[in-house]
Amino acid sequence: MSSTGPLRVMLVEDQELVRSGLKMIFERAGLAVVAEAGDGEEAVMLVRQTAREHQPQVVLMDVQMPRMNGIDATREVIRLMPDVKVVALTTFDLDEYVYGAVKAGASGFLLKHMSPSDLVHAIHAVARGDTILAPSLTRRLLERFAARPLPGHRPERLDQLSERETEVMTLVARGLTNSDISHRLFLSEATVKTYVSRLRTKLNLRDRVHVALVAYETGLVQPGSDDHPKI
Repeated sequence: MSSTGPLRVMLVEDQELVRSGLKMIFERAGLAVVAEAGDGEEAVMLVRQTAREHQPQVVLMDVQMPRMNGIDATREVIRLMPDVKVVALTTFDLDEYVYGAVKAGASGFLLKHMSPSDLVHAIHAVARGDTILAPSLTRRLLERFAARPLPGHRPERLDQLSERETEVMTLVARGLTNSDISHRLFLSEATVKTYVSRLRTKLNLRDRVHVALVAYETGLVQPGSDDHPKI
């Protein structure tokens, strides 16, 4: 997907007034709103129909919508456009919504009452590959909702990781930033970033939140346990 020109955004929001306001904010900030949808079904249909050169780089997806909600639509949009970044948008800061969006593949979660400047900044950050979800919130969500493996079972997918990669994965799941991990392991931030990138590539994961999700779901990290990896 080409990254030349202004950042391309798709708006999925069932309230027309809100959608118009978001479009105005983005266009004033120099972003290109290439598609709009009033619900999840329409969003999926537009993704299927849109010519590749006009496909969005970021989709701002309302969570609560008629016909198809934002979580189901996120899952389908990402299946159709694996490279797109989805940011979930909602009025309510509910853990169930946040976790559902992350599990579906979203790279961020925003509330509708945030300022226009913060919203634009978040969209740019997600487009760069960052995750817009506080580390403390990530850990809380995963400890509460992530599926648990059978006791003593280590999934084969983790066998391909080195000892250092496993250690970094554990600390990512604990909510540490790259800076925190670099200090903990006496590595440069650039080296930590490389390890996180390797983890994402080896395990075929979208971003660091999904690295953390797999760490919990495979049993590498247990809720309330210490920071030492189970290796």
